[in-house]
Amino acid sequence: MICERCGKKEASVHLTRIINGEKEEIHLCEECARKSSKFNPDDNLSFQSLLSGILNQNFSDKNSPTLNNSQSKNLVCKNCGLSYREFTEKGFFGCQKCYQTFADKLSPLLKRIHGNIQHTGKQPEAFLQKSEIESEITKLKEEMQKAVEQENFEHAAEIRDKIHAVKEDMEADNDEK
Repeated sequence: MICERCGKKEASVHLTRIINGEKEEIHLCEECARKSSKFNPDDNLSFQSLLSGILNQNFSDKNSPTLNNSQSKNLVCKNCGLSYREFTEKGFFGCQKCYQTFADKLSPLLKRIHGNIQHTGKQPEAFLQKSEIESEITKLKEEMQKAVEQENFEHAAEIRDKIHAVKEDMEADNDEK
């Protein structure tokens, strides 16, 4: 695709803005993008600016009482003095305590951005395998405990041996990595 500004170079910067439901796409070469007022790095392209825009949209949303009441506007972190209003304007916190101070205001925002307030995405394969092995060991230990309670010591010893074998396999896999 050719740059929409100079019409000469290959467009390597693609900017999409959606304002009031209207989608605007701009395709520029790197040089024209640097010169363009629509692609000024200080103009709404930093993460803080993006977050601030989302927060300010929520902050002024008349249908969002949790984000638009006087208590929210006056909420201040006791540790650093950052107000919720300042947070919505800047898009970043003043200290680690801000996370707790503004927690009830962040949950709706995170749910809106991510679709959930807890991680539900992918996990590394190694983590999943380790988790499955640990779960198997826990189940075997419970089974072994039941066998001991029933005084079935031979079965308990077999289960103990299985646990040792699973642990050895896990350690061997870790040594290979």
